[in-house]
Amino acid sequence: MQQDINPASEKSMRDYRAATVMRAEHDEGSFTRLLEQQTAKVPSDVFLFASLCAMAFSLGMELAHRTRTSRFVGMWVGPLLIMGVYNKMVKTFGAR
Repeated sequence: MQQDINPASEKSMRDYRAATVMRAEHDEGSFTRLLEQQTAKVPSDVFLFASLCAMAFSLGMELAHRTRTSRFVGMWVGPLLIMGVYNKMVKTFGAR
């Protein structure tokens, strides 16, 4: 018996109430469903930890007067946190 790692994966297969306007161009493909199911397996703490590490490294580089490196790594924090929010949404709502 194989244990399902993602508890929300079954929710993605359930029927849900469609939006009031449903067009063919808004339909998601099987690749998107696969990507969201794999993304939901990653713990949300990974993205938070990565963003905190990027902040700490950026601060260290700033204190070491390496401003270009500091600013480059400092720009990673926002996208990492956004990826964490996306991950949490996929886990909460499932792949639709």
